[in-house]
Amino acid sequence: MQPPLIEVRDVWKIYRNCEVPVEAVRSVSLAISSGEFVAISGASGSGKSTFMHVVGCLDQPTRGSYTFEGREITRLDRKQLAALRNKRIGFVFQSFNLLGRTTLQDNVALPLAYQRVPLRARRRRAAEVLCELGLGDRLKYFPNQLSGGQQQRAAIARALVTRPALLLADEPTGNLDTERAAQIMSLFTELNEKDKITVIVVTHETDLAAYAGRHIVFSDGRIISDETRPDGGQSEGIRTR
Repeated sequence: MQPPLIEVRDVWKIYRNCEVPVEAVRSVSLAISSGEFVAISGASGSGKSTFMHVVGCLDQPTRGSYTFEGREITRLDRKQLAALRNKRIGFVFQSFNLLGRTTLQDNVALPLAYQRVPLRARRRRAAEVLCELGLGDRLKYFPNQLSGGQQQRAAIARALVTRPALLLADEPTGNLDTERAAQIMSLFTELNEKDKITVIVVTHETDLAAYAGRHIVFSDGRIISDETRPDGGQSEGIRTR
């Protein structure tokens, strides 16, 4: 039996605010298999984004065990964590985080520059991904020449350019209208179904969570619901928000 891509056991994340401990994540245990599409939702302050930061190796748990692709993450130093994030995890955020004075192609190629991939090779790979996401005619455009939906597609392309095992999206449609939000969620569905990429989307909106095959709900730092949908999730359509 194939081991899970992600496994967390009794993970806690505790911050200190004026010497008062704040338990952002409390005793969370779960496993996510390769190829799953998971939505994580909950109210503001529920711990969902903090948990995503732990899963994305942006933050270390205060205690507990976290393994990614069989590696115990809590034993890695900063340099090893940075290398893991760059090579195996793609990130998509609510703010597109594109460099305004850099072309779309070079924005997408940036993660490969950190891997010291030669310029020609990384631009070729960036062009491939942008073409796959319907932006092949926008390679030399700058971010301010694109719509919000196109900018988010470019951000997704940047997350995919390294061929990651895991795609993490934190409120990826927060800056988009309903129609463009539906397009982005449908794109995540396609990437998951066609390319078998493991996708985790953090959202506070239940209609967006309906696109995923599995829905995990956080409250007060804990998981209060973990449901796998028998139909594998909603692949089309979205209710008006």
